[in-house]
Amino acid sequence: MPSAQPPFLLTPAQLRRLSPHFPLSHDVPRVDDRRVLSGIIYVIRNGLQWRDTPAAYGSHKTLYNRFVRWSRMGVFDRIFAAGRRGRPARAPDDRQHPPQGTPHGRQSPQKGAFPRCIGRTKGGLNSKLHAACDGQGRPVVLLLTEGQASDHRGAALLLPKLPPARELIGDRGYDSGRLRAELVARGIAPCIPSTRSRKVPIPHDGMLYRQRHRIEMV
Repeated sequence: MPSAQPPFLLTPAQLRRLSPHFPLSHDVPRVDDRRVLSGIIYVIRNGLQWRDTPAAYGSHKTLYNRFVRWSRMGVFDRIFAAGRRGRPARAPDDRQHPPQGTPHGRQSPQKGAFPRCIGRTKGGLNSKLHAACDGQGRPVVLLLTEGQASDHRGAALLLPKLPPARELIGDRGYDSGRLRAELVARGIAPCIPSTRSRKVPIPHDGMLYRQRHRIEMV
């Protein structure tokens, strides 16, 4: 019986649009980009653990390593940014073993070279995905941290990467005076409900807050 074909989630035309943003591969040809990226999308969209990746997408370790490496290189951020602008960006270098002596060479992917972003939570070992999307529900920034990382820490790491915006909608887990002040300094109006522990609640736009479901659908 022939093996099942992987359910590609990217069409050839979509892959051609994304390929200018992919890192340049020099040492070893990469595993099929369309299959690997489809697998990454499938895992994230369905909230799976990497080891539960369908076999049709290949090794789950390949998917995980590609996701971590490209995330740290900012590849996905550039793809999202280019999608908003509608133009390609210069591709970085995806070499895992750069020539020795180069001033900006990356460390080879030996064990421990890329932190796995897995931490211990009440439910066991886990990771947390921090994300921001635009008004149409399209992701603009994705950040993977250890599972025990607080929303405040995730917000602090995401904030410098946010594109210009009028408002930012967040749940009450992001209610902090520091974050509100930094948003205002960037010209962004926070739409964040106050925590129950705040003695004097800060009002927010309830109608605008209803749009927060878009990030839950990413």
